[in-house]
Amino acid sequence: MMRKGFTYRGKSLEELRKMSLTELAALMPSKEQRKIKRLTEQEKKLIKKIQTSKKPVRTHLRSMIVLPFMVGKTVLVHVGNGFHQVNIIEEMIGHRLGEFVLTRKRIAHSAPGIGATRSSASLSVK
Repeated sequence: MMRKGFTYRGKSLEELRKMSLTELAALMPSKEQRKIKRLTEQEKKLIKKIQTSKKPVRTHLRSMIVLPFMVGKTVLVHVGNGFHQVNIIEEMIGHRLGEFVLTRKRIAHSAPGIGATRSSASLSVK
């Protein structure tokens, strides 16, 4: 079975790129529509920077929605103690940048220490 090209809500990537922001917002869920209609100055600046820059763009705006023109670009998203590289692909359209960069490490506990539980009292102290 052959796989068809990428579509977002029935529109191809080329069709999405030709749309204006208001037309694109109409396709997205209500939370993303609201976000696109109320872009801040920082977000507008980031959009302009991503469109013009050839190098990866650094940003702290984790709540920025991935838009069709960003596909194929690289964005460095802030994690708290540094920046992580995100290569944007078609399936990311409509999601937030912060979703692709985790800020918390997975917790891996070791064995309990001496005196931590009642059962550890019976263990040898070697």
